[in-house]
Amino acid sequence: MAPLEIREITLRNRIAVSPMCQYSSEDGFANDWHLVHLGSRAVGGAGLVCVEATAVAARGRISPHDMGIWKSEHIEFLARITRFLHSQGAAAGIQLAHAGRKGSTRRPWEGGGLQPEAEGGWQCVAPSAVPFLDGDPAPQELSKVEIHALADGFRDAAERALRAGFDVVEIHGAHGYLIHQFLSPLSNRRTDEYGGTLDNRLRFALEVTEAVRGVWPARLPLFFRISATDWVPGGWTPDDSVELVRRLRAMGVDLVDCSSGGNAAHARIPLGPGYQVPFAERIRRETGVLTGAVGMITTPQQAEEIVRAGQADMVLLAREFLRDPYFPLHAASALGGKAAPPLQYGRAF
Repeated sequence: MAPLEIREITLRNRIAVSPMCQYSSEDGFANDWHLVHLGSRAVGGAGLVCVEATAVAARGRISPHDMGIWKSEHIEFLARITRFLHSQGAAAGIQLAHAGRKGSTRRPWEGGGLQPEAEGGWQCVAPSAVPFLDGDPAPQELSKVEIHALADGFRDAAERALRAGFDVVEIHGAHGYLIHQFLSPLSNRRTDEYGGTLDNRLRFALEVTEAVRGVWPARLPLFFRISATDWVPGGWTPDDSVELVRRLRAMGVDLVDCSSGGNAAHARIPLGPGYQVPFAERIRRETGVLTGAVGMITTPQQAEEIVRAGQADMVLLAREFLRDPYFPLHAASALGGKAAPPLQYGRAF
């Protein structure tokens, strides 16, 4: 795949490592696991390697084992990771996130479900006191003062990301986490200026974007991940997504990473190869914003066709990168290009 230029950053190809939670941090700190996990994908030829959903506040984590960037002490090891990614020719991205009502959970391999406060969990917060799962405790409804403080938290996290050497920041507005909770009428029952009309439900996402773009240098790209639909009647829709992206473009967002779902436990999602690509294609066509396609993209030919056909400007792979950290090198060979592995690996290609 051809390189992709966004602002003053040039990605060597259009294959990105999608943010994937590793549930392997203590007190939010990155560690050797993250260095090897992310570094392997840079060695494998990815153009952009994105760090997992990284919490802008301690109670913004999905689990007590999530990565964080809510304090300056987190910067040092993140900087070690970005230095290694750069040394292997990859750009370094980080996804800034707050889990909202979907926080304080056990790790997936520990069965998931809520982590009680007595066992290291915490009281979750949300736009409205509406739990994600029936029977779960209701989250605490955020006050307007707290909402403003959270936007500041995203801003401060972006400043730390810059100090850690990242090239790309992605704001996580998808998968039923806090920003998505504000966007969707399924989770936002507020009656003030942050709820009700579409304009009001967009407000928090736009305030976070303004805060982040205000400190993120003009030379560096800003991404935003959306869930393009809730897949539930009465929820967030593709039409809503187009309107959001139009406004994000005006605020300096360069690329929208188009996922879906995550805000309704009962949603019926028609899973299949490339099932979310049409969202990326529509948003690209109707807004003029660069888009990324994600979700069940598993072969070089599929990835190449998405970009070649103009359905998206980039593909983001998750599980396929877990199966094959060297997917871009193998894709280059499969598509008749020239693989460019590290010199240490040259004999294998």
